[in-house]
Amino acid sequence: MSRSRVLLVGIVVVAAVGWLATRRGGNEGTLAQVSTVARTASLQSFVTASGEIVATRFADIGSASMGRLVSLSVREGDRVKRGQMLARIDPVQAASSADAAAAGLKALESEAQGATNQIRASQADLVAAEARAADAERQLKRARELRQSGLIAQSDLDTAQATFDTTTAQVRSAEAAIRRIEQAQAAAERRVTQARAEVARARDQLSKTDITAPIDGVVTRLEVEEGEMVVIGVQNQPGTILMTISDLSSINAEVKVAEADVLRLATGNPATTTLEALPGRTFSGEVVEIGASALPQVGTQAAAREFRVKVRIEGDLGVLRPGLTCDAEILVAERTNVLTVPLQAVVQRPGADGTQQVGVFVVENSIANFKPVKTGIIGGLTVEIDGVSEGDEVIAGPFQVLREIQSGARVRTK
Repeated sequence: MSRSRVLLVGIVVVAAVGWLATRRGGNEGTLAQVSTVARTASLQSFVTASGEIVATRFADIGSASMGRLVSLSVREGDRVKRGQMLARIDPVQAASSADAAAAGLKALESEAQGATNQIRASQADLVAAEARAADAERQLKRARELRQSGLIAQSDLDTAQATFDTTTAQVRSAEAAIRRIEQAQAAAERRVTQARAEVARARDQLSKTDITAPIDGVVTRLEVEEGEMVVIGVQNQPGTILMTISDLSSINAEVKVAEADVLRLATGNPATTTLEALPGRTFSGEVVEIGASALPQVGTQAAAREFRVKVRIEGDLGVLRPGLTCDAEILVAERTNVLTVPLQAVVQRPGADGTQQVGVFVVENSIANFKPVKTGIIGGLTVEIDGVSEGDEVIAGPFQVLREIQSGARVRTK
């Protein structure tokens, strides 16, 4: 056998002997780490998550009018008031449309007024026609009486009848003319109403070339420069976002919480927020909003779902800026005067009925016995436990020992 082969065999034998000595300790038992069941005055359970600082109230300013940006009166970081002028889109086309709409409205109003005057004239014509018809009716009645008395010729009666028929037709014609003009007037009034709506639309479009602040706040993002073209959104194509105004008087930490922890949260849970940009400083707050649905997953790889949770930050907010990354530690449960053990000491073993039981291995006289327990909240690396006594020693490691050890095994503690 070569020297190298002998050396290799020796290393393997030494390793095997060391492992067996560690596992079995000869006849003395398995070497294990133990921990004492302790009473904790206050056990707190936290959920941790990361995210960013956002303003509670903010507005992305877009444009409802397309054109060139001819004026930009603010810069990033400026404080603005509601209604303050921020920018202006080239108003020439919008102003021309508004003027044209106003001129068209005046023309249609003139037509409607003309129709009203025609109705008045036609009504006067009708009155005159009715008067002539009434006079012709009286003349016809008198002619009939005279003809019966033989005082006038038949031709005179026929003339009176013809005059009456003519004046009656004139009355009907005047009435028809009034109805026709009334219809024309109604159509003109509808066109006037339509033109007024068009004027309102054109003036609204003109007013939207002036971009004003919808809220009080600070310009936290400015996306454009004076002279750039601004477009409006069309179908799936988003429009130009000019700037973002944020109300920095109220700030949230918007964090993403794993689905395994989100059901433990409730609004009002106290939280502590830290920022990488401000080492050594903490900001207190509370949970104000919990997402009702999971956030969309990015990419095709399957990953744990996350939920958006908002924590309202309190205290000195002057140093905070939207977009800063942050970590939040949310207190979800607290117990006082409870028994605790290391989290890794809790294992599962088959019970008498075949179901899995949760418990710990209690060491008494160097013998490990499995004891079922009830667990409570988890605080860091410790867990609340019920079913053991204060001062009991339980096996807390190594992991391989906890996985393989059986009740009744002899152990050596370290």
